[in-house]
Order: sequence, then structure tokens, then C-alpha cells
Amino acid sequence: MVLMAQHRDVALDDLKGSQDYPDCDVEGQLRGTEANRGSRYHTRRRPFNQDEFDGPSQYLPLPLPQQDHSRAQLLPELPVHLNPTEQDEIMRRTNNILSECAFHFISKYQFPVPLEREKPSVRTAADREWTEWAYLLKRLATKRRIPARVLYDNQIKQLVTTLENSIATRQSMNKDQGSPKQKSKDDRYILQLISAGTQVAKLLMDSLAMEQLNHLYTHTEATILDRRHQARVTGRHF
Repeated sequence: MVLMAQHRDVALDDLKGSQDYPDCDVEGQLRGTEANRGSRYHTRRRPFNQDEFDGPSQYLPLPLPQQDHSRAQLLPELPVHLNPTEQDEIMRRTNNILSECAFHFISKYQFPVPLEREKPSVRTAADREWTEWAYLLKRLATKRRIPARVLYDNQIKQLVTTLENSIATRQSMNKDQGSPKQKSKDDRYILQLISAGTQVAKLLMDSLAMEQLNHLYTHTEATILDRRHQARVTGRHF
């Protein structure tokens, strides 16, 4: 009987010890987690009005004089083979195609068009400029009114970026057109304008608009290449 009691006491002691250790481990883990959490937040916290440039940084070595001189020359003139009237017509056609594309897209999915004072209700695509349609599409996308599933490859963020670039490009071009010394944009700029519009039509999955813009791009590129060839042969600049 005494031997059985001793074995029972030893078993109880073992059971008690096995129950005590997990509690200690849990408390230790909690303390360790809290310590790590505190240190993690402490290292990421920045003082008010401080950015990454207020911390440790470096300065690159100054360029060599000959390197700086070669890059500080007058900017080279980029090729221009379209006169301002032709460029205006290309921009007008691009804007009309994109306006029709936006009108169809918004009408198809019944997205809301806010009413604006001093502007008539929208009945046709021509009732708004392409820049206005672009702003509307951008607001619809950023307000999560446009579901990603209705766009090509669900690229909702790419749509916003493409629309922003389209707006900025046209604002820059309109500003230059209003200046006293109006200058033609270079050929690459005009082709990029059409190409950006094609990307918008692709994201909105409008095959007709893509086909029209692709035809305009091909025709414009062919005109530029033909005049470039003529300029080389005759030495005449457009």
C-alpha cells in the first residue's frame, strides 16, 4: 500500500509539472509577441512631418566636366512632318472616336452621368469633349462604380493611369495651341497620342474604336514616312 501511494504521488507530481510548463510557455510567448510588436511599431514610427530624406542618405559623385558638357548642349530637334492644321485634325478625329467609345461604354452599363449647371443633358457623344468623358470615367473608376470585370483583363488601375495620361497630354497640347508662337508637335508625340487612345479603347473593350484608331495610326504613320522620304530626296522640310 505504501509503495502504491508513493507511485501515485510521483504520478501526480509529474502531471502537475507537465501542466505548469505549458502555462509558462504561453506567458513567455505572449510576452515575446508583445515585445516584438512594440519594437516593430517603434522602428516604423516616424516623427511628424518627417520623410525618408530626413534620415541617413548619400550624395552621388559629381559628373565629370566632359560628361556634363555633352548633356548640357541644346536639345536636338525632333522630326516634324505634319503641319499644325493636320495635327489639329488628327487630334479632333482621335477625340471624336474616344468620345463615342466612352458614350457607348457608359450607356451600355448604365453608369450615372452627373448633371452639371450651365451644361445640357447628355444625349450624344458630342455633348461632351473627350477630356470631360475621360474625367467622368476616371471618377467612376476611382469611386469603384466601374467593376473590374467589365474591363480588359480586369485592369482597373491601368484604366485610371491611362486616362490621366490622356488628360495631361491634351491639356499640354491645348496650352501650346493657345500660345502666340504655336509650334507643331514632333511626329512621335502625335503617334503616341493615337496610341494612348487605342489603349483606352482596348481597356474598355471597344473593337470598333480600336479599329478606327488603328486605321488612323497607320495612315498618319504612312504620311510621316512618305514625307520623310521626300525630305531626304529633295532636301525640303515640311
